[in-house]
Amino acid sequence: MTPGDQIDPPRVEVVRGMPTDDELAALLAVVGEEYTREAEEAVADDSRPSAWQQTQRALRQPLRRGIPWGRFSG
Repeated sequence: MTPGDQIDPPRVEVVRGMPTDDELAALLAVVGEEYTREAEEAVADDSRPSAWQQTQRALRQPLRRGIPWGRFSG
């Protein structure tokens, strides 16, 4: 997230009771601050292999020097 990105504010819906304006303001201040902090610290884990990695062949195994070559091992 870059500093210029806009963060959508959280949506709050009162489903029970009649909170006062002061109570709603306090709720929005606390929840909004936590939401903003969490959104700024969030990091997406991009563990998918890229297209290059998917088509890339595996590296060959190193040559084993201790094995004699055919009948010419002497």
